[in-house]
Amino acid sequence: MTIPWTLLMQSARAATANCHIPYSHYPVGAALLADDGSVWTGVNIENASYGLTNCAERTAVFKAVSEGKRHFRALVICGGTADSPAHPCGACRQVLAEFCPPDMPVRVIPLLPPAEESPIDHTLAEYLPCSFQLDSSREKALEE
Repeated sequence: MTIPWTLLMQSARAATANCHIPYSHYPVGAALLADDGSVWTGVNIENASYGLTNCAERTAVFKAVSEGKRHFRALVICGGTADSPAHPCGACRQVLAEFCPPDMPVRVIPLLPPAEESPIDHTLAEYLPCSFQLDSSREKALEE
C-alpha cells in the first residue's frame, strides 16, 4: 500500500482547528496512518500545568492505540512556519518508538504561510536513533 501523503497532510492541517492552545497560541496537528489504512488525527492540548500538556503526535497515537491499533506506517505533523516547522519533541519521539517501526516516515509541514514549502521527511530512527527499550517491548507490540 502506498502512503496517501496528500490525505495525511490535509488531515493534519485540518486537525489544527481543534487545538486547545490558550497559553502558547501555537497550533499543531498530526495524522497517523495505521497499517489497515485508517487515519488517526491528534492536536496539541495545553494545560495550565504545562507539564500536563499533550502534543499532537501523542494524541494521535493514544487515540489509535485506545481503539486497538498497534501497527503504523506514516505520520504527518503540521505546525509552525516554513522557517521553523514543528518537529516532534523528545517525549513524542519515545512514544512513537514504542509503537512504530524505526523506518517509519515522518513528514513535517508548516501550518503558517508560506505553507507551499517542501515538506521535511525523516524516518523515526533519524529522529530518535537510540530509543529506550525494555525487554524488546516494541518488537512484541509490533508482532501483535
